[in-house]
Amino acid sequence: MEKRLIFKYDRAADILYIDKTPPYPEQETEELGDDVIARLNPITDEIENLEVLFFSTRLLRDSLLELPVTMDLRVAA
Repeated sequence: MEKRLIFKYDRAADILYIDKTPPYPEQETEELGDDVIARLNPITDEIENLEVLFFSTRLLRDSLLELPVTMDLRVAA
């Protein structure tokens, strides 16, 4: 099964949501710094969701937005 990231932007709250799975109450929450919140799988500690707070103001910064995540770039045959 192919996994995709879903990007959603809440304009009123100015939050960018990056979801690998729909959020659920059992997820652990961890602040990664620079107003980025990670929601973790409670069993594997894998990041399943990210919340980037104050997203629109980041677009005005000189520095790039860097997220502390890795991707699996393997292509299924």
